[in-house]
Amino acid sequence: MKIAVIVFPGSNCDVDLYEALHTVCHADVEYVSHKQESLAGFDAVMLPGGFSYGDYLRSGAIARFSNIMPAIIQFANEGKFVFGTCNGFQILTEAGLLPGALKRNDSLKFICKTVKLEVVNNQTAFTTHYQPGEHIELPIAHADGSFYAEKSVLEKLEKNGQIVFRYAGENPNGSLNDIAGITNERGNVLGMMPHPERAVEALLGNEDGLPLFRSLLANVKKEEEAAR
Repeated sequence: MKIAVIVFPGSNCDVDLYEALHTVCHADVEYVSHKQESLAGFDAVMLPGGFSYGDYLRSGAIARFSNIMPAIIQFANEGKFVFGTCNGFQILTEAGLLPGALKRNDSLKFICKTVKLEVVNNQTAFTTHYQPGEHIELPIAHADGSFYAEKSVLEKLEKNGQIVFRYAGENPNGSLNDIAGITNERGNVLGMMPHPERAVEALLGNEDGLPLFRSLLANVKKEEEAAR
């Protein structure tokens, strides 16, 4: 299997994602420029955190028009796995691959800290290595991480089990329903504001992000075997 890490102008967590997958999980990973127009040969796509295009207009609003985005949208529509963390989550909502939007934190300040999360749904391709209701700790680093959606959308997310992670205890940014991460209806696209790639080794503080990548790789392999 081969994993793509997309690199936009202003990405600064692309190396973190690459190292989490390649060095820690021993996966075959390749950087893919925002200028490219194809994802042929890849089995999963990762959109990193950072400040794509300087976060001008809105976070992710310009990245949504990058050359690579039609390929990412097609990739997702084919049922293949797409993951976005922080700015990657913002890009996925701007592109319409995930519902809702990420707005300014209620504090109107950039927040960089480790937060507690609850694993709400461990039946997605990204969370099968977690226990249901498990509490984990992951870092956040964002100014525009407050999830917003209309009431009808929130009700649909709750009903369909699309809310994958919630902030547990403290809600750091004002996200509605304490939402920290969601999937699309099909379950093959996950966006989250916390950074699991920054919590894959004890040296980094903890390994609570590691099960996410192990889940993804295991399920990519399962999909490959089923397709044979």
